[in-house]
Amino acid sequence: MAQNPAPGPTRQSRIIGALLALHAGDSLGATVEFKTHAQIASRYPSGLRDIVGGGPFNWPAGHATDDTDLTRAVLIAYKSRRESGSADFDVVKAAAENSLAWFDGNWPGRAPGELPKDVGNATMQGLDKYRRTRDPERSGAGQGSAGNGSLMRCLPTGLFQSDPELLVQESMAISKITHNDFRCVVACAVYNSIVAALIRGNSVDDAIEAGEAVAVRLEKRGGGEVYKSVQLGKELKISDMAQRGPPRSLPGGCSGYVLDSLTVAIAALLDQRRLEDVLVDVVGIGRDTDTNAAIAGGLLGTRDGVESIPIRWKEVLQFGEEFRAIAAFLSEEEGTG
Repeated sequence: MAQNPAPGPTRQSRIIGALLALHAGDSLGATVEFKTHAQIASRYPSGLRDIVGGGPFNWPAGHATDDTDLTRAVLIAYKSRRESGSADFDVVKAAAENSLAWFDGNWPGRAPGELPKDVGNATMQGLDKYRRTRDPERSGAGQGSAGNGSLMRCLPTGLFQSDPELLVQESMAISKITHNDFRCVVACAVYNSIVAALIRGNSVDDAIEAGEAVAVRLEKRGGGEVYKSVQLGKELKISDMAQRGPPRSLPGGCSGYVLDSLTVAIAALLDQRRLEDVLVDVVGIGRDTDTNAAIAGGLLGTRDGVESIPIRWKEVLQFGEEFRAIAAFLSEEEGTG
């Protein structure tokens, strides 16, 4: 007698899973940030499987790097919008102010006045400019600064903005605070459209198709750079990259180029293995290991739910309980509690 397939993760599980898997990918990858594929394979022949801290900035195990911290800045902006009860609340401005507070050392989770250990160049330039202008539209690092520093933090919009058009607008506007290169703003809109489709319970293939449709609309053609990066992600295998390192088809060598990170995240989402094995392999590709794993983790956690994240990882995450609480608070608004 045929058995019915097991039900997929609940909406709430997907939302919490997305946030915690981003945090876990970040904290796992922080140990070997900037290391090459060969260096990681030599030190961890079976892959780095535990969150142990260390790395170039000597992180405590499970602590947030800038990836999780700036995701938190955006997440708290959405929480503040809900608390305000106002339809006119400017979530983009709130995300910018939170990010500047993080940059200036006024950030819960660190001692008062303690500056962040690691800040990307475009993020630094954008926040310095925002400090002067207080205008998120005029604070980006400019065309040509196409790092992954806005893609790494954009996830909360995909989780908590249910209107598809506002999701695109807010994703792009929050990217522009620091990364206003067209590739960055489109990548964030595409990523969050995929997240939102997964939250609705769509299949992985349908979710990616939703992201592709956004890329085509924003790039005004089917062969735009962001669209092509999604297509490339459908062709590459995470396990192959973990064995051999970044392929030549990734122009930035997984060293922080936004479209490399999007491609890797798409390949990870299509990898049907368990979340742990996929994220371990994303880290094993090398170079910008924490950010690539954070971005991929956000999609994997949305796909598989919080139950898919190893307990030993969840137990050490610096903001794990806070993320759960905020997710529950914001999900209540959407009727997902």
